[in-house]
Amino acid sequence: MKIDSKSKKINKAWLSEHVNDPYVKLAQREGYRARAAYKLKEIDEALGLIKPGQLVVDLGSAPGAWSQYLRRRFAPKSAGSGGAAAGELLGTIIALDILPMEPIEGVLFIQGDFRDDAVIERLHQAVAGRPVDVVVSDIAPNLSGIESADAARVEQLIELVLEFAQAHLKPGGVLVAKVFHGSGYSQLVERFKRQFRIAKPIKPKASRDKSAETFLVGIGPKNT
Repeated sequence: MKIDSKSKKINKAWLSEHVNDPYVKLAQREGYRARAAYKLKEIDEALGLIKPGQLVVDLGSAPGAWSQYLRRRFAPKSAGSGGAAAGELLGTIIALDILPMEPIEGVLFIQGDFRDDAVIERLHQAVAGRPVDVVVSDIAPNLSGIESADAARVEQLIELVLEFAQAHLKPGGVLVAKVFHGSGYSQLVERFKRQFRIAKPIKPKASRDKSAETFLVGIGPKNT
């Protein structure tokens, strides 16, 4: 099979960038499954969102870096400033993804497609009527490169995330959701402003400059 030389160059460039990425190296040193942990870490440290004792739902959790960060934040202070990956857990974490995820001690994982009503029902059952403090969503659809189609896929997923947050967040609860700049972005920002008392876009340093991703933070859902 003949491999396109341009593709080989792109793959080689990506691999080189990835291997030399300071967040990749930091994740390897600190035992995180992906550099994405530092995106949530930056958002949390900037806004003070995650506190021990909370109930947090992690949507789009695989491979588990965000759940790992939450797990460490919920470790007792006696476990050390870095938090513990095992042992006592001061809080509840429910994670969901269409992809499999290696177990994390103390994290309840549900595998399934968030767009599937049966899967959402399983998530509702896991929450069991308890008010949710924080919903974090790193969910992203497979992007085709066709802007209009991709915008529609992003919008559909964000709509489901917002519906779940509206149904389960406590009055002072928080939603952190990944979105993408491009067609439909301004409408999503306006949606957050309508649904939350505080709406704030934030792009962590750990998110690569050339990436179109950013994160919208909604604090204090209205009409709850």
